[in-house]
This record gives sequence, C-alpha cells and structure tokens, in this order.
Amino acid sequence: MKFGIIGAGNMGGAIARGLAGGQHFQSEHIIVSDLSEPCLNALQKDVPGIKVCNDNLQAAQADIVLIAVKPWLVDLVLKEIADWLNEKKMLIVVAAGVSFEQIYKSLPEDLAGMPCYRLIPNTAITEKESMNLFAAINTSKEQNEFIFNVFGELGTCMLLNEDKMAAATSLTSCGIAYALRYVRASVQAAVEMGFRPAEAQAMVAQTMKGAAELLLNNETSAENEIDKVTTPGGITIKGLNELEANGFSNAIIKGLKASR
Repeated sequence: MKFGIIGAGNMGGAIARGLAGGQHFQSEHIIVSDLSEPCLNALQKDVPGIKVCNDNLQAAQADIVLIAVKPWLVDLVLKEIADWLNEKKMLIVVAAGVSFEQIYKSLPEDLAGMPCYRLIPNTAITEKESMNLFAAINTSKEQNEFIFNVFGELGTCMLLNEDKMAAATSLTSCGIAYALRYVRASVQAAVEMGFRPAEAQAMVAQTMKGAAELLLNNETSAENEIDKVTTPGGITIKGLNELEANGFSNAIIKGLKASR
C-alpha cells in the first residue's frame, strides 16, 4: 500500500515525517508532491528514502491520497487529480472549513461513493502528540480502524460528525495557540518576579504537561484537580479569583466561540 501526500508544507511535511517513522508505511512507499523545492529537499534530507516530486498526479496514484494545501486550493487540486482517483482508494483532506459537499462537488459524479476523510490535526503532530480530528463519509469500519491506527502513531484520534468539526477545530487547532498564549503570559509574569525567560518557560511548560497528564491518565475532571490545589484561605484561590475578576474564563469562552 502506498501513501501519497500533496503538499509538503508545515502540516503535509510533518505528516510525511511521522508516517515514515511509523509502523505502517516504509519511507519508499510514501510519495510527496509540492512546487516548493526547499520543502521537498528538507523532507528528503530528514527521510532519505521518501519519494518527492513536483507532479501532483504522481502522488495521486497512491492507495491513500492526502491533500494538505490551503483551503482555497483544494478545489483546484481535486479537479487536477480526479482522473487518478477511484472508489477503491481513500481520500483525506486536511483543510479547515472545506466540507464534504465542497469536496465531492469538485469530483466527477462517478466518485460520489469514494471513501473520504476530513482531517484536522494540530501543530503538535511534529512531536507525535497531535489531537487528530476526523470526519468520515463512505468509509467502512475496517477503513476507519486502519486510518486510526496509522494516525494514532502521530497523536490521539477522534471521529466526529462533520457538523462538530468547526467547533472542535477551535478547541484543538486554534486551542494550541490559546494554551501557548497562557504560557507566554506566565513567562512575562515570571520575568517580572525575577526569573530568566528560559527558566520560566521550562517550569510553565512542564506544569502544563503535568496538568494534561492528570486529565488524560485519570478518570477526573479539571474542576476536581483545581479543587485539590485550592485550599481555604490559600494562595491558589487568591490567584483564581483575580483571574476571574479580570475575565479569564469569559475571555477563553469568547475566544473559542469566535474562532469557530
């Protein structure tokens, strides 16, 4: 089985590197197309056995075809490669806001039953810690299991109804920026309190990682874990109350809803 990727930018390149380091595809069975020679050269330097080219049609000949281009280019790419697609292949589109309706509208009528996934990862895919959001149409249970096994090596996978993809994208793809904005603000406060930026970032990042592990590894909730460190009359509740007085939770809720 061969895996074709159209687009070798930040996301397409990260997926290619991750797949090549996984158990399901050998690097020589992955082909990546892009017009950018620097992107292709960097990819081939990192993964010597991978195949790269400037011709999208070559990538489209693979058994699984993943399109990782800007949303406004998806229609052009689909029309370009349509003759090389069929219902025995799987199509994966990585582009926020591009619906299944738009995808199939760009394809010939005889591909109306082609298995297709919409995928929204986040930038932590470079660390194999992405939250991978999937919506699927015309796919089988076996295909879903296979795709989840493949991308499970690059992070956590979740299958959603398409109508929830936009909201979930704000939580995960946009959300990683919001989490990092908290880190940046914490570092600024730490510098004011006498720490060097590198020291502060290490402390805050590890604290964020620990908080995430508490939720992921235990049957608990954020509120339960907050209660554990919020003692009556203690310093944590003073800080939490100050955050809320300045609109902390309200700002997060409004930001997430705006990015949806």
